[in-house]
Amino acid sequence: MAFESLTDKLQNAFKGLKSKGKLTEDDVKLALKEVKMALLEADVSFKVVKQFINAVQEKAIGEDVLNGLNPAQMVIKIVNEELTNLMGSEATELQLQDSKYITVIMMCGLQGAGKTTTAAKLAGKLKNKRKPLLVACDIYRPAAIDQLEVNAKKQEVDFFSMGTDVSPVKIAKSAMDYAKEHGHNVVILDTAGRLQIDEAMMKELRDIKDAVTVHHTLLVVDAMTGQEAVNVAEQFNEKVGINGIILSKMDGDSRGGAALSTKAVTGKPIIYVCMGEKLTDIEQFYPDRMASRILGMGDVLSLIDKAVEANQERDIEKDREMASKMKKGKIDFEMYLESMKQMRNMGGLSAIMGMLPGMGKISDDQLPDEKKLARIEAIVLSMTPEERKNPKLMSPQRKFRIAKGSGNDIAEVNRFIKQFEQMQKMMKQMPGLMGGKRGFGKFGGLGGFGKGGFPF
Repeated sequence: MAFESLTDKLQNAFKGLKSKGKLTEDDVKLALKEVKMALLEADVSFKVVKQFINAVQEKAIGEDVLNGLNPAQMVIKIVNEELTNLMGSEATELQLQDSKYITVIMMCGLQGAGKTTTAAKLAGKLKNKRKPLLVACDIYRPAAIDQLEVNAKKQEVDFFSMGTDVSPVKIAKSAMDYAKEHGHNVVILDTAGRLQIDEAMMKELRDIKDAVTVHHTLLVVDAMTGQEAVNVAEQFNEKVGINGIILSKMDGDSRGGAALSTKAVTGKPIIYVCMGEKLTDIEQFYPDRMASRILGMGDVLSLIDKAVEANQERDIEKDREMASKMKKGKIDFEMYLESMKQMRNMGGLSAIMGMLPGMGKISDDQLPDEKKLARIEAIVLSMTPEERKNPKLMSPQRKFRIAKGSGNDIAEVNRFIKQFEQMQKMMKQMPGLMGGKRGFGKFGGLGGFGKGGFPF
């Protein structure tokens, strides 16, 4: 999980402050020394770390803070504010032209940063309000053209290519004519990457910008490359000129350096972050929410956004029927499957838990094993539709058939069904627990996870 190591170290740095009723300058300086080391180990630029620590120390060592009612919390609040400022203070929206005109977005970055996949993710994100066209301008890597075409089909957006024998500049110009003829109002140019920065690549990008009016030049950088991502951003900005940054692979073991340094070093905002491999795993970047995540305070607003987005494709009547059943304590296995599906749509259990305040401390080995969840889901999928709707039908013969069909031991099936029966009893004793205006929980289904929800 992104920032996991940094979060742990920052929380350890503040642990000593929380145990003291009154702070001294030395207490604050000692804690900030640990914060400094944590940031440097996260591969944040030394210059950025130095400025950050100085800013925090200047605000934290003051009479109002040191003599306040809760000085430790005030210091953490200051760190939170400075982290937010470091990453840009406010979210930066991607400004699009009026829908009558074409907005051109040029994607650039090094090879392996995830640029082609990110281009498709962006097209999918924009297709609800615009008609995007994905354009293959990488003529040096045929696989990139095929990859973009496949992803375009998955995202249900249009694709344009002229193969590998035409110059990227000509492809970009022809794509503009194609977009005008077919009513596209967003053109996303997927340009070639290189293993390292070279002048030929930079010139090609400049030539494309000279040939067509590019409204946004977005640089895709691999969050796992740390400080190197900042160096790449600096060079692209200097030689080509960029408007914003998209951080890819934020779901990996990223140390956080790129997210915390790029805005401060280049002055260009991070607009989106990619939090997974699925084509839907792209999020608006909110500096304040990211700062909260880094400090282990959770990110409930992003969690709500994910829940709302997941709910958009759900059947309202089906939701109402489920809500009514849950209020009466009449839950069934179909509802369990729906809960699992919704959890996956929101990034999985670990992603959800990481956004809840205080849950960031829970390690992956304390969470239910994803493989175990898959086995449990296989049990439910091995049931007949009648068995899913009516758990009372479960006889020993049916259980043996389900165990065989799902590849599980009969003991595992019995254990799951027993947990499910316990859940049913609890729901009957607590009517209205899972109520909500829409769906079956305050977050449209989140109430069904973990304690007080469906059994894992």
